[in-house]
Amino acid sequence: MDRHSAEPQVREIPSEKAKRWVEYHHQFSAPSTYVYEFVWDITDEAEGPFCTDVDGNVLMDFTSHVASAPLGYNNPKIVDKLREFDLVDPTKIAGQDFYTSGGWPPEDPEFPGPAQLMDRLTDVTSQYDMDTVFLSNSGAEAVENAIKICYQSGGHRAFTFDGAFHGRTLGALSLNRSKRAHRKGYPEIPGVVSVPYCSCDDVCECGWKTNGPGGNPIADKLDPEQGVIDPEEVAFLILESVQGEGGYRVPNEEFVRDLADIRERFDVNVVVDEIQAGMGRTGEMWGVDHLDLEPDVITSAKGLRVGATISRSDVFPEETGRLSSTWGAGDVVSSLQGALTLDAIEEHDLLGNAVERGRQARERIADADPANVVDVRGRGLLIALEFDTKERREAVVEAALKRGLLTLGCGYKTLRVLPPLDVTEREIDLGMDLLFDAIEDVA
Repeated sequence: MDRHSAEPQVREIPSEKAKRWVEYHHQFSAPSTYVYEFVWDITDEAEGPFCTDVDGNVLMDFTSHVASAPLGYNNPKIVDKLREFDLVDPTKIAGQDFYTSGGWPPEDPEFPGPAQLMDRLTDVTSQYDMDTVFLSNSGAEAVENAIKICYQSGGHRAFTFDGAFHGRTLGALSLNRSKRAHRKGYPEIPGVVSVPYCSCDDVCECGWKTNGPGGNPIADKLDPEQGVIDPEEVAFLILESVQGEGGYRVPNEEFVRDLADIRERFDVNVVVDEIQAGMGRTGEMWGVDHLDLEPDVITSAKGLRVGATISRSDVFPEETGRLSSTWGAGDVVSSLQGALTLDAIEEHDLLGNAVERGRQARERIADADPANVVDVRGRGLLIALEFDTKERREAVVEAALKRGLLTLGCGYKTLRVLPPLDVTEREIDLGMDLLFDAIEDVA
């Protein structure tokens, strides 16, 4: 497949092989979040945003596996370097608790592994004085460990935000406020208080701004004279730098300043969830880099290929055994991919590309002024189109799929677009044309 000339080619989707594969899969699989019957054939041609399904259809993937494949499929920026290594068995090791060497010296071995990945992560969070990392397998585990280390620092209460999604372990679920299906019927961590996530344009209409002594729900509750919560009881507040499942909502600048003031006045740990918005997706390494807010903990996963809880040594517990993970760091290959992804972002200026191509996509959307789109938002290559109804959004996702463009919904009636970080000008134009055709067809 030549990425420079490839285009989607769809005869029928899902076709017979895909239907049979899905039927076979569901004989054994528990119900989960299946968006559509697209079956990627890993044995067939694929590169960048282009991939082939089991029926030979060529599709353009503008989901990047929900930001988990930041460079798309078989990208030479990663694959060429992977081919240089003779991988060993086992490739899956107890990555956080056992040491592994990929050559000498440890600062620059021929095979970067968990230690070198952690080194890179402290480098790209050094502006926040972060110097310590705990690796795990997933974003939910990264959040779970963020919860634990903040509780270790003191307090038993926490603040989360309306629309939040932080994972599916019981601790992370206790912080979710996006969809009822994620949490209903499950026990929750006590002491979690939810407040509005302000993404209002001008005048605050979401309830974040109050007439109370602090001017917002958190500061009101923590106020020394009129508040109802002792600040010393608060272990952390957690927010996404751009809400993902909540609808790609970008925080209001005044809201962010309020959070910075709360952190400073009440000495509350701020956990920033960068699992979807991080790793260069917004045009900065972390979404919080756009904000005037100092995080105490950053959680990363998806595009990093492993889970990571990043903070300062004074936030992490000193006692050994408080944190542990047999399969921390996923496996040797996952850690290697994470390290190579960080290298590729720097080597190929993919932050700059995310800014430029994201601007191109939003300009195309503005010029087209597609029917029934009521809002366009996001940062970099994290792009959202909100429709007038949920039904129309879902119809557009389906119509785009029929044309060979993979997209995803989020929020209640929003469609998200997540091209690879190295997406080209041609690919943005091609993807936008397919999306506009789908929107027009539905309209």
